Amino acid sequence: MRASKGSRSTGNVLAWLILATTPIVLSQCNQLPGAKPGSGSGLSDACPANIADAAAIMNESFGMEATLEGKVKAALSAGAHLQTIAVNVEGEVVTACTNLAKDLGVDDAALQPKENGPGKKAEAACAAAAKAINDFKAQAKAKVVIDAKPPQCSASMSAVADCSARCDASVKPGEAKVTCEGGKLSGKCDAKCEGECSVDAAGKCEGTCSAQCTGECKADFSGKCDGTCSGKCDGKDTKGKCAGKCDGSCTGKATGECRGECKGECSGGCTFKAKGECKGTCTGGCSVEFKEPKCTGEVKPPEVSAECKANCDAEVKTKLECTSGHVFAKVDAGANVDAAQKLRAALEKNLPALVKVSTSLKDKLDTVSGTVQASLEGVRAATAAGGAGALKVGACIGASLEAQAKASVSINVSIKASASASASAGAG
Repeated sequence: MRASKGSRSTGNVLAWLILATTPIVLSQCNQLPGAKPGSGSGLSDACPANIADAAAIMNESFGMEATLEGKVKAALSAGAHLQTIAVNVEGEVVTACTNLAKDLGVDDAALQPKENGPGKKAEAACAAAAKAINDFKAQAKAKVVIDAKPPQCSASMSAVADCSARCDASVKPGEAKVTCEGGKLSGKCDAKCEGECSVDAAGKCEGTCSAQCTGECKADFSGKCDGTCSGKCDGKDTKGKCAGKCDGSCTGKATGECRGECKGECSGGCTFKAKGECKGTCTGGCSVEFKEPKCTGEVKPPEVSAECKANCDAEVKTKLECTSGHVFAKVDAGANVDAAQKLRAALEKNLPALVKVSTSLKDKLDTVSGTVQASLEGVRAATAAGGAGALKVGACIGASLEAQAKASVSINVSIKASASASASAGAG
């Protein structure tokens, strides 16, 4: 595979909560949220393939002319991948909003949707979480300021190349030219790294620490400071010794979360400006070709059919890898300090996943549903003339289009629900 950087300018990615470069893989799941009872298998009465299982679709034989059958399989496979994306996006939002609401004392009954349908579970859970946040803010008479560092989500360029070769016979394995446009390249660099280096291991750090920093933190620190604390000490303005919790900067020995520059030991991943060799993941540029390259922007495949392009785009988006993000909640309490501290803890624990969906994933998923729909409608028109296999293929395409519509609604509703809950906390 030949990977290269496209001509578009590098997009600025919001600094967030999300996701050390710990890969987050969207898992396979066959049932679409809100599907009618009995429809979770993805089987239609007249379709011989499971429209929710991309592998099963590609192994099916529809008895059509080879080129047309390849396009049909690619379009149906794209539809299956979209269903996987919808299941996982809604599942992630439901989990984050449910945990946030429960951490603020909401019972299970208040989290249940009033009706079934795509995205309804996410909508109900996030509405309950948003209400709980507003209730706590009123109870504590607190002002909340959210500093969010969203994750960067990247797609494997090798996965796009491999998918293109499997899907389109005109693409030779190992020779597919794939480009990264509108984002940054990252991967393993065996020579000089030109940009940032991220190491996913505990150790010395002079950069951004994704976990606990022990040493000195110049800004955006929250924790114990055995030195000079500049900012807030247990919620009160200070510039000196702090026996409680320091929020701001700490010169001396800091032990806690540092979203600024950490100088000392980091218990998790550390990202720093590269000075040549990078033993972790290099982001930016490499003096030789990257190994296992990934792209934070749009991965452009080689010249393939529209159906294969839609299929590979959807497939790679089920396997996006995101760096860990962070949320720093500054809660200035009024009458109820305990309520303010409880709210802060709940927000810092659960908001990162919601910010990830409402910002980083939203940008990645904006066009995928439309391209899947277009590919399915294209093969439906191409097979409408009839012939061997046309009848059962027509049933598969019709069922897949119905599932695509539900998946699209699920994704959109889930993203809006995550954004609404985040906005209630001040992160929207």
